[in-house]
Amino acid sequence: MRTNIRNIAIIAHVDHGKTTLVDALLKQSNIFHAKEQVAERVMDSNDLERERGITILAKNTSIMYEGTRINIIDTPGHADFGGEVERVLKMVDSVLLVVDAYEGAMPQTKFVLKKALELGLKPIVVINKIDRPDSRPQVVIDEVFDLFVELGASDEQLDFAVVYASAKSGYAMVELEDESENLKPLFDTIIERADSPTGDETAPFQMLLTTIDSDGYLGRLVVGKIENGVLRKNMQATLIHNYTEMKNVKIGALYMYDGLGRKEVEEASVGDIVAIRGVDAQIGDSLTDPSHQVAVEFVEIDEPTLSMNFMVNDSPFAGQEGKFVTSRHVKNRLLKELETNVSLRVEELSPDTFKVSGRGELHLSILIETMRREGFEFQVSKPTVIIKETEGKREEPYERVTIDVPEEFVGAVIEKMGVRKAEIVNMMAAVNGYSRLEFVVPSRGLIGFRNEFMTDTKGNGIMNSFIEGYGEFRGDIPTRSRGSLVSSETGVATQYSIVSAQDRGDIFVEPATKVYAGMVIGVNAKQNDLDINITKAKQLTNVRSSGTDNAAKMDSIRNLSLEECLDFIGADEYVEITPESIRMRKKYLDPSIRKRAARYGDEAVQGLK
Repeated sequence: MRTNIRNIAIIAHVDHGKTTLVDALLKQSNIFHAKEQVAERVMDSNDLERERGITILAKNTSIMYEGTRINIIDTPGHADFGGEVERVLKMVDSVLLVVDAYEGAMPQTKFVLKKALELGLKPIVVINKIDRPDSRPQVVIDEVFDLFVELGASDEQLDFAVVYASAKSGYAMVELEDESENLKPLFDTIIERADSPTGDETAPFQMLLTTIDSDGYLGRLVVGKIENGVLRKNMQATLIHNYTEMKNVKIGALYMYDGLGRKEVEEASVGDIVAIRGVDAQIGDSLTDPSHQVAVEFVEIDEPTLSMNFMVNDSPFAGQEGKFVTSRHVKNRLLKELETNVSLRVEELSPDTFKVSGRGELHLSILIETMRREGFEFQVSKPTVIIKETEGKREEPYERVTIDVPEEFVGAVIEKMGVRKAEIVNMMAAVNGYSRLEFVVPSRGLIGFRNEFMTDTKGNGIMNSFIEGYGEFRGDIPTRSRGSLVSSETGVATQYSIVSAQDRGDIFVEPATKVYAGMVIGVNAKQNDLDINITKAKQLTNVRSSGTDNAAKMDSIRNLSLEECLDFIGADEYVEITPESIRMRKKYLDPSIRKRAARYGDEAVQGLK
């Protein structure tokens, strides 16, 4: 056992302050010089992470404190990226569970804590944001303890250390009455209460690979924690894939994390988290001494619950905006994603269609947005849940949903969730005007619900969820109650036509936007789909109009985001993705083929577009 090293993961519900806490720990460890101007959320290096304010990929960093190396892993807080959390927990011996001093234990808090407790990891609870005027740290501590008991924590895990902190202000304390100006109490608690690595330095070398990383200069790297023995540069080792397939490899350059960067080392020992260059491996593989070929057990990753089809774009505008447009490009990119995205599954349905399964809408939409920014052009179908057959019975995934909403909207939320086959399991009295509702609902019921929820609560509702497991299939769930407005012509949308069409429903396209026949351009006020022409221009005459110009009457246009488009489309619609545009379209662009497919099914129109 090495006593001069601690490996910890920081886990929490989304937006409870994990990344901000890592920022503060790095700053107070002299990782940054005083003169440096360091951006906030320094660990969120991905553009999408910075734009959305969430962590998507787990990140490694390392700091030295009073002669002890503390390896820290910042993890995602959203349930859709739970696979990232599950795999990196195999690299650590303890976890910092960060909980908001006002919000308390939230759905993802329960999810990540359950995974940590199952692995036998020792927790340290950090009650963050204690400087909030509405904070209630003592109540939150009781909630967290009850959660530990509910999840079956051992006696040792129940005896967790508690630290009160404000990551934003950069201070922590062991007791609320204490005075503190820095995070020293948190550092001291980590050294005293976090477990040291338990491996044997004299045993044969063993290491589990849990991350694939890349570097602009170093190329592809595999990352993991040394479980036993010593690893040296240029050493011979055995790579074990799927516990059975073995091949001999040579360790290339060896790196350890140092602050936000890496430094090359000649050797590393038990408990060190290292990156290796020159080994072609996958997540979950083991590296061992050739004389002791025993793989390290990998954590079981939860299966996907949602799938959608990725297809080659075949719209009239195909190939005009994308750099990578063929099925070969799309297939290779998806297979590359499988190397690092452990929760993802890809199945080739046809040369032009790939079924991609993930843990939720956000999980898949982040992949879509990433591919779009890389220059890919393709189209995707509506997300559908994965139904299982168990002993002849159909089962579907269920989610536990926590909703915080102003009291005036509670009735509307309960009514809408009831229609979607949700069962209310808890309801808390209003705090600061907000009531908390907890439901268990089929995942199908949440597809397309988020937009409706924000409208019903006038933007004041907060909804969080995580996968609860599989249960009985609950039959039909009502879907979108309004039809689509579909362009009947190919051309350029005009302001004159948009104003004329506004009494039909809400329009999604701006004037001067290129449209094609079969493209979804709005939502109808009624249940049925409606074909309209928004490319007509106002006929010019030499007679001066005595009325006012109707340009002043144009309503604001609803510009839908990628997630909103995926929520909105029906089973007979696709979202067309290009680097420059996100469009919705009908599966069959020709209206006569659409009507035939609606009446007789897709089989009746196979081969037609």
